[in-house]
Amino acid sequence: MADLTTQYLGLPLKNPLVPSASPLSKDTDSAKRLEDAGAAAIVMHSLFEENIEHEDENLARFFHQQSLGHGEADSFHPVPMDYQSHLDKHLEQLASLKSELDIPVIASLNGTTPGGWVECARALEDAGADALELNLYYIAANQQENCTAVEDRYVETLQSLKQKVAIPVTMKLSSQFSAFANLAQRFEQAGAQGLVLFNRFYQPDIDLDTLEVVPRLELSTASESLLRIRWIAILYGRVKCSLAITGGVHDSSDVLKALLAGADVTHMCSALLQNGPEHLATVLRELEQWLDEREYESVSQLKGSISQQHAADPAAFARANYVSVLDSYKSPPGVRY
Repeated sequence: MADLTTQYLGLPLKNPLVPSASPLSKDTDSAKRLEDAGAAAIVMHSLFEENIEHEDENLARFFHQQSLGHGEADSFHPVPMDYQSHLDKHLEQLASLKSELDIPVIASLNGTTPGGWVECARALEDAGADALELNLYYIAANQQENCTAVEDRYVETLQSLKQKVAIPVTMKLSSQFSAFANLAQRFEQAGAQGLVLFNRFYQPDIDLDTLEVVPRLELSTASESLLRIRWIAILYGRVKCSLAITGGVHDSSDVLKALLAGADVTHMCSALLQNGPEHLATVLRELEQWLDEREYESVSQLKGSISQQHAADPAAFARANYVSVLDSYKSPPGVRY
């Protein structure tokens, strides 16, 4: 039987299947089901910058500013003894996951800016997180902000975070950068131990009846994994940090393609929400079967074997593939152009 072990962020894992941040980690029982189904590690649901900052604003308003207009209360600022902050609840769930699971737990911070919220990273580390995923979700809609400023914002946030924690940090990123290979190198130089490709931007919709912009949650499809696989193949061998794919990983074929491109681990979310935690066991069984049938001894032997590291010019390689895809189109029977 093939050896499925892999390394991610310096953590030895029993296989490359790592459920990504999702509602499944908010409940200890469902997280335990993921572990029982074969998860090698788990990414905890995200702690959001907005939630922390919003709570700080409310505390300032209702507790620390309650004496405004009431001089006699100037020295009386009671905070309820049983008050539990959003961060407290998150840390409590992290501690619960660590006590119930034998696999590594990766905490997730989701934000856009360098700021006080990154102080939460140390609390996550102290609560037992084995590593930290920094999920930077930012829409560059300001016309006065150029691409260099956007990239600098990301790098500065990483550098600020690295000053707070000693555990490994991985960057979960969008694909919407003009020179992603260079940016990946900048993150590695700034101390990132891993890259997670790619975050999914959820697109708002327009309700034609109310003429209002409405949120629309769409789960991923397997076709979305192809963009991620392409960039994993480009970066493999060109950066030393761990590589993870997220978005569009639904079955064993998606996992295998990601490994062949050079991924260390594959994150799954939508497929688990659709099929339940036990879907992991099916994927793991099919992965083992495929490797054994082709006489692979290990995941390490497979990993990166179809990457672009041997191409002198990876951009030219990708361009040639693009042209070939367009030329391969055949019109449907009965349709004439």
